[in-house]
Amino acid sequence: MCWSATADLAAGVGIGAVGVACVARVRRVRDLPLAALPLILGAHQIVESVVWDSGGGTGPATVAWAVIALPLLAVWVPAGVMCAAPPHARRRLTVPLAIGLATAAALAYALVTRPVRAEVRGHTLGYFVHLNHPELLVAGYLLATVGSLLLSGDRGLLLLGVLMGVGALICWVLWELEFVSTWCAFAAVGSVALFGWVRRRPAVGVVQPIG
Repeated sequence: MCWSATADLAAGVGIGAVGVACVARVRRVRDLPLAALPLILGAHQIVESVVWDSGGGTGPATVAWAVIALPLLAVWVPAGVMCAAPPHARRRLTVPLAIGLATAAALAYALVTRPVRAEVRGHTLGYFVHLNHPELLVAGYLLATVGSLLLSGDRGLLLLGVLMGVGALICWVLWELEFVSTWCAFAAVGSVALFGWVRRRPAVGVVQPIG
């Protein structure tokens, strides 16, 4: 989320450009899903600019935003990490991937069976969908996304996981206070960090493991 339609659109274009650079720099096929993540995040911001212009509500843009934010990322991130991780870490990464799949299934069911609504609150957008056991789903989502990065066995992805965990906490606090939405800045910082990771990746061989 960003603080206005203009900010979301600008952030989306910028993050998408970082995504193009990431994909262009990929030298290992297994790195492609993670390298493409900024493209998804950029598209997500552009979709939200449409939600802003629509004044919120329950339209197609709101549903598209929720699909990307909830079930898609819950699976894409742990699957991408598993693809890019060194061989010794892949077995343990089946755990966050399985959690992500289960969480995404529950979130997708909620989106199919219940309406999603967006509401403009000053400089923030609030999204509402009825979820059964929301605390459990949030925990599953974080374990799948941030958890997979922390368990990746790759130093660069571990640092990205720490950055994402801290950034998510800051964004949540600011959003709860209805002060300003900072998700777009958070996504931009993460995308730039991911570009740095892609640049440092060797064409062949094993990345520097951390255990």
